[in-house]
Amino acid sequence: MNATPLRMRRRSLVVAVLLGLGLPTAQAEEFGLGQGQRDTGGIGLMQTPTARTGDAGHFAAGWNRTYPYRRWSVFVQPLDWMELGFRYVQVENRPYLAAGDDDRYNIDKGADIKLRLVEESRYIPEVAVGFQDLGGTTLFGGEYLVASKRWNNFDFSLGLGWGYLGNHGDIESPLGWIDDSFDERPRSAGGGQGGEIATHQMFRGPAALFGGVEYQTPWDRLLLQVEYEGNTYQHEPQDNAQEQDSRFNFGARLKLTNSIELHTGWQRGNTAMVGLHFTTNLARLSQPKADDPPPVDPAHVERRDWDAVATDLNTNAGIYVTEIRQVGDTIEVTGEPARYRNLKQSEGRANRLLEAQADAGIHTFQYRWQTLGLDLRESLHDREAFGRALASADHETDYRHSVRVRDIEPTTNHDRGEVLYEAEPRRFEWGAGPSLEQNFGGPDGYLYRLSAYLDASYHLAQGTWISSMLSTTLADNLENYEYIADSDLPRVRTHIGDYLAETSVGITNLQATHTKRLGKNWYAMGYGGILETMYAGVGAEVLYRPFNSRWAIGVDANWVRQREFNQQFGLRDYEQVTGHVTTYIDTGVQDIHARVSVGRYLAGDLGTTLDFSREFANGVRVGAWSTFTDAGDDFGEGSFDKGLYLSVPYDSFFSTSSRNRANIAWQPLTRDGGARLNRRHQLFDITEERQVGRYWDEPDATWR
Repeated sequence: MNATPLRMRRRSLVVAVLLGLGLPTAQAEEFGLGQGQRDTGGIGLMQTPTARTGDAGHFAAGWNRTYPYRRWSVFVQPLDWMELGFRYVQVENRPYLAAGDDDRYNIDKGADIKLRLVEESRYIPEVAVGFQDLGGTTLFGGEYLVASKRWNNFDFSLGLGWGYLGNHGDIESPLGWIDDSFDERPRSAGGGQGGEIATHQMFRGPAALFGGVEYQTPWDRLLLQVEYEGNTYQHEPQDNAQEQDSRFNFGARLKLTNSIELHTGWQRGNTAMVGLHFTTNLARLSQPKADDPPPVDPAHVERRDWDAVATDLNTNAGIYVTEIRQVGDTIEVTGEPARYRNLKQSEGRANRLLEAQADAGIHTFQYRWQTLGLDLRESLHDREAFGRALASADHETDYRHSVRVRDIEPTTNHDRGEVLYEAEPRRFEWGAGPSLEQNFGGPDGYLYRLSAYLDASYHLAQGTWISSMLSTTLADNLENYEYIADSDLPRVRTHIGDYLAETSVGITNLQATHTKRLGKNWYAMGYGGILETMYAGVGAEVLYRPFNSRWAIGVDANWVRQREFNQQFGLRDYEQVTGHVTTYIDTGVQDIHARVSVGRYLAGDLGTTLDFSREFANGVRVGAWSTFTDAGDDFGEGSFDKGLYLSVPYDSFFSTSSRNRANIAWQPLTRDGGARLNRRHQLFDITEERQVGRYWDEPDATWR
C-alpha cells in the first residue's frame, strides 16, 4: 500500500507562523518615510491617515494601545493604488453589558479601504480618498480626502475628514452646496445592522482639517512624527467621551528588525500610545530552490527501463506518471503535476530525461496533464528544437515557438500505440499537520482553536475516491465563546463555537466523490457524506470551462443537514437546499480574478457573493469577498458577510519547490446570513491547469 501526501489541503496555521517569523524579511522601503502604520491600521501617522500607499503586495499586521482602546489590525495592498484591511477594537472601560459580565470588554470590528487618486510627481502631491469602518457598525465610521508631499527628509500631509475623523467640525459641510442632504450627518443608533453599506452617512455633515509631518532622522531606524487631528473625543461611541488637552499628537517609529517596528507617542496632550507592527511584501516572498534536484544532462544519463524513467520523471521533473506510451514517432507521458507550479519547468526537466532514453526515431515529446482523473491539457515539444536550444541559448526562441499547448480532445483514443509503462493504481494517500481556526465573531474578542488533523483518501477507481479527515484540539480559548446576537436567522454558522467546544476529537470530513469529464469543456462532480464540520449531505457540481478561456461558469446544488455538536455521525433537525451559479472571470487587468456567485445560502437567504483576488508572479494570492443577501435586518451586527484571504505557495518560504499552498482568512464576524457550505473540492480549482496562465510568461522555466 503506497502512502503519499495529499495534494489539495488547507493549512492556515503554516502561513500564519511563517508570516509571523517574517521569512523572507521585508524590504527596507516597507518601513521607509511615509510608510508607517496608523494606530487603527493602514498607512498613516498616528490617528490621521495620509495619502501614502505601499507597493502592491504590501502586508501589515499590528497591535496598538491608546487608552481606552486596544486595537488589532490586518491590512493588505492588492494593487498599488488600493489598501484594505480589518481591525478589532477593544474598549477597555466599556463592558459588554449584553453578556451580563462586567469583566468582558466591548469589542468592535471594522473594515477600511483607501484608494489613491493621484500619484505624486515633482509638483503635484499624492492624493487619496478613504473610508473608515465601512459596512460595519460604523461606530468609528468616517471618510477623508488627503494629500501628501515629500520634501527631502520630511513627508507632509493635509486632509479633510468627515464623521469620526472630522468631529471637530472646523468647516461646515463642504459639500452642502451640492444638496441640502449633505448639511447634516445622520447618526447611527447602534451601527450597521441592515445588510447594507451606510452610504447615507458618507461625506455628510461638518468636516475638520487634519494633517501632519514625518521626519526621517539621521539614524535610519528612527522616524519622528507630529500630527494635528480632527477628532474632539467628545462624541466617542457608547457615551465614552475622552478629555483632549491638545489636537497635536507626537510620535516616534523605531525599526526593531527588518519586519518589526515599535510605535510610541503622546496623544490628546495627556495619553501615552504604544504599538507594534509587522510588515512584509507578499509579492516579493521567494526563496532560492537550493534543495531541488538539478536538471539532468542527457549526455550523462544512461538508458534504463521505463519503470526507472517514470520514477525519475516523478523525483526530478515533478510528474506523477500514470502511463507512458509510444505513438508513432511520439513519446506520450500521461500524469499529474506533483512539484512545480509552472508546468513548463516540469516539461523542460522531463524533456532531458526523455532525450536520454528515447530511440532516434522519436521526434516529439508529448505531455498529457490530468488532475484526479480529469483530462486538462497537453503539450507537444519538438525533440530536435529542444536539443538545439539545450546546446545553445541562441536557439531558445525558436524552440519556444515550436512548443504547442492545446486541449485534450474527449474523442482521443487512449488505447493507441504501445504501452511502455503503466503505474499501479494509486489507492491510499494520507497526510497530517496543524490547523488554526479563528475569529468566530461576536463580542468575545479573538477566538481560536489550534488543532492537529489526520486526513486520508482511498481511490476506488480513476476519478472516484473516499476522503476523510479527523481533527483533535491542541489548544483553544473557546471557554470565552458565548453567542449573543440579535439575528432571527436559523443558526447555520453561529453554532460553530458549540461544535468546537463540545469535543476535542471530531470527524471533519468523510465523503465519497466522483469526477467525470462530460465532453469538450464540460466537467462534473458528485459527492456525499460528512461534507464539513457542521454539515452532512449530498451534492453535485457541473462546470463549463473552455480551454485557456478568461471565463468559466459553474453550478452546484446541495442538500445538507446540520450535524450534532459532537462531530460524530448524528444529525440535527435543521436541513436546507443550497447552491449557486458562479461565474469565474480573468479580467486581464493586473492579474485580477473575479468570482460572482448567485444563489441560496445555508440560512435560506438569497443573494450574491463577490470575490476579487490578485495573483502575483510568485503565486501569492490576495483576495477579498463580500456577500449581500435578502436577510436584511435579520443579519445583525456587521450588516453583511465580508473578509480578506491569503493563499501562499509553500515554495515562497522553503528551498524546495512545491504545489502545496497555505491559506488563511480574516473574517471580522461570523454570522448566519450569507453563509456557504464549505465544500472540500471545487471543480474550478481542480481544473486550474485548463488555464495556461504564466506558462508563456516565464521563458526561463524550461531550464530551471
